[in-house]
Amino acid sequence: MTDYDVLVIGGGPAGLSAALNLGRSLMRVLVIDADRPRNAATLNSHGFLTRDGIPPHELRRLAREELTAYPNVEVRSRVMVAGLARHGDAFVAGIGRREATSTVTARTVLLATGLRETLPDVPNLRGFYGMSLFSCAACDAWDLRDRPLALIGESDDLADRARLIARWSPQLTVFTNGADVVSTAEEAELAASGITVARHPIVELVGERGRLEAIVLADGSRVQVDGGFVRPEWDSNLAFLDGISPAVDGAGHLVTDRSGRTDVPGLYAAGDAAAPGPQQLIVAAGAGARVAAVIVHDAIGVATAH
Repeated sequence: MTDYDVLVIGGGPAGLSAALNLGRSLMRVLVIDADRPRNAATLNSHGFLTRDGIPPHELRRLAREELTAYPNVEVRSRVMVAGLARHGDAFVAGIGRREATSTVTARTVLLATGLRETLPDVPNLRGFYGMSLFSCAACDAWDLRDRPLALIGESDDLADRARLIARWSPQLTVFTNGADVVSTAEEAELAASGITVARHPIVELVGERGRLEAIVLADGSRVQVDGGFVRPEWDSNLAFLDGISPAVDGAGHLVTDRSGRTDVPGLYAAGDAAAPGPQQLIVAAGAGARVAAVIVHDAIGVATAH
């Protein structure tokens, strides 16, 4: 007999949505949440039906409050899983604030751990991140539409992101911060659409109270902008999977089937941690609900409806 039917690791929209639906299916559920969300710097989140513009922390608070109606669902915040291992047909997790101080067992585990974010090495970038610089065009570009915008990044997909953001504003400057990530052919294509590429390193972001106003480059030039976007690097923090090696793709995201099953029996994944990676809150919540239904069906040997 295990302590829980399902251990949900991660208390973001995917994990909390899964916990709600698992709880309503009479599963004994434990949610472990380190309380370090990727969107912690974001003041308002968008695109979540009936909650457009809500602060992310408020959305999480409301979700946890709803879970209190289910005595079979337990949420432990500001703790983390220090280790997860298989023991027969069950999983054993060591949990604590920094290192394992207790253990719990579960028949099934859902990884909803999200991603860690690394921003480009630009002076004072975090002073604007989440207020006038964002990472998600689908989430925040509407509020910046038709303004002169910046796109800051050092990744090979920067030109593609520029094409996307240009849908909301034709006044776009791409800043590579000295990285050779936009080819001359891509630069010419972007220029044909009115998009400028600035290749010099960034030496200063100018603005007040989180409102970006200009970007100063190493050659002394100064580009006026009114907010924009940044392309972070993301990675999954899966070091706690002691000897469990689920398949990951080239970007480090967990590979699952369309129902959220990894290639490790009893181990599922949903949200940003699963391929294709970063996604809107409502998409992550939907994925959590979907995987919850699959877990219930798998537990009783009933085929999942398509």
